[in-house]
Amino acid sequence: MKRIIVIFLIFVSCNSFSQKIEGTEIGFDGFFGASTMGGAFGIGPKFGFLMNENLILGPSFRYQRNWTSSYYTATKYHYNNYGGGFFLHARYKNVIYGGFEMEVLKTANTYIDTSAVFKRVVPTLFICAGFSKEFSGIVRLNVGLYYDVINSKNSPFRSAYAIPIKNAQSGAIQGYIPLIYRISFFFPLTHNKKQSKSKKTEEEPVEETW
Repeated sequence: MKRIIVIFLIFVSCNSFSQKIEGTEIGFDGFFGASTMGGAFGIGPKFGFLMNENLILGPSFRYQRNWTSSYYTATKYHYNNYGGGFFLHARYKNVIYGGFEMEVLKTANTYIDTSAVFKRVVPTLFICAGFSKEFSGIVRLNVGLYYDVINSKNSPFRSAYAIPIKNAQSGAIQGYIPLIYRISFFFPLTHNKKQSKSKKTEEEPVEETW
């Protein structure tokens, strides 16, 4: 059901704005994180539709490799995660960006929740913000922090959370803040023809007649 909802939302968002699309971009984000629980690294391809110079949205995909630490569990685990979803980023003056990224991931994580109701399909909803800069119209760099508001017990990102929540009295670790960072690169593929023509017209020199 969750997969169907995600696919439906992607389809609706893409088709509802199809007449307003000003261009497309392909993006890749990289992630690496580690803590006393273990760690994770992964890559997330994205295909973005530019609604205007400040807004981009589209489908995303994810592959991630996780491992646990013997400090956290008696036995070490290694497993793969994959899935997809969609993203929306708002860019402001080629300096900062913010938005959200929602994905549904299939995970083999069984070391945290071993109950009979263990779910192998985990939703994530990251609210993100950070630095954004375009270089010569060739590539855009995004560096941001991502906070998972769902923070599922079996989230494949959990082993990479590095900021602990400690008990004020005993100092014991009670949990971790569901915060990670991601570095993304976006490459332009197409641009609105009208926009290109207007820019070209502005750049063309005017011939003077005598």
